[in-house]
Amino acid sequence: MRKYFFCTLFLLSCYSNASSQELTKISEPVFKIGEKLSYKMKYGIFTAAEANIRVEASDKKFTGQSAFHLIAEGKTAGSFDFFYKVRNKYESYVDQNTLEPYFYTENRREGKWKHSDNVSFDHKTDKVTANKGTFPYKGKTFDFVSAYYFARTIDVSKMKIGDRFEMQYFLEDGFHSMGITYVGTEVVDCSMGKFDCLKFNPTIIPGRIFRKDSKLYLWITNDGNRIPVKAHVEVILGSITMDLQDATGLKYPLNPIKKSK
Repeated sequence: MRKYFFCTLFLLSCYSNASSQELTKISEPVFKIGEKLSYKMKYGIFTAAEANIRVEASDKKFTGQSAFHLIAEGKTAGSFDFFYKVRNKYESYVDQNTLEPYFYTENRREGKWKHSDNVSFDHKTDKVTANKGTFPYKGKTFDFVSAYYFARTIDVSKMKIGDRFEMQYFLEDGFHSMGITYVGTEVVDCSMGKFDCLKFNPTIIPGRIFRKDSKLYLWITNDGNRIPVKAHVEVILGSITMDLQDATGLKYPLNPIKKSK
């Protein structure tokens, strides 16, 4: 079960709100080549892990089309790195217009456990081909990196408090679905300042990491960028917080709320 721990931490940043009902996707991505977001994940007062996600121009073409190269990397930090070393890298190549994935690769090292995969998406036949075989699917599906970027382009202007959404993604030889409930708006502090945010409550699965009554909350900037600035989840012992440390190459200005004098 420990091998899923860091992946669970990183999935906090996946703003997975494609809906069970059709939502309208805005006409263009809210990100651009050169965007880079950096996060720290803390267990109580201790830094447990660091992660960054970035957008690069792809050196590959798929069916003759240009693609975005999306990269997510994470590693443990501090004393956590001494006791349980994690070095994970996930990459996704997506269509620049639809943001649906062409190809996904992951290389994960968590303690003594290692896992790698190469995944091709055929959206015409609705099949995913990975190292361990071919998997059919229904509806839109993503890898979890492309899911994050696709979801940021969803038009959320008509959401109401209590609306629930889901997105399907392929990870580690299987399909998974994450449901998220819209909670409302809230002003939240992170390392980069104070921001007006949209607040969501993603579903979690109880187990060795989460309690049955654990709550997970995710705060997304209520602006053109739609980036996660903070997440908080309760675990068996204590809680984990994800905090935005740096954001560069954004398509739109990131405007924190100014402190009143």
